Amino acid sequence: MKPNQLEERLIKFAIDIILLCKSMDKSFAAEHLTKQLIRSSTSVALNYGEARSGESTRDFLHKMKISLKELRESYVNLKIQKGADLIKDSNELERLIDENNQLIAIFVSSIKTASSKSN
Repeated sequence: MKPNQLEERLIKFAIDIILLCKSMDKSFAAEHLTKQLIRSSTSVALNYGEARSGESTRDFLHKMKISLKELRESYVNLKIQKGADLIKDSNELERLIDENNQLIAIFVSSIKTASSKSN
């Protein structure tokens, strides 16, 4: 996957999360998790944008690892919300969990490749 394609995919993931969060209930738990989910899912795209213009391989890897951590946080958040039945659109929730998982795999692979090239 080309860098521009991945960036667009990350932007779409963040937008889809934001749109999903608009329909959540207003309980304390839902609001707390929703705010954190929006922060972590949007952070991925923003950090990837920074990684693409990294000043060095080390800088690139650092930003990629931050993006991976944010993806993992988003994944766990979605699973918690699923378990607590806070998201009513189960089809969209499952789609986003799957997309999140695929993005994690892409970042793990990219980090491994970049790390092996830098050694």
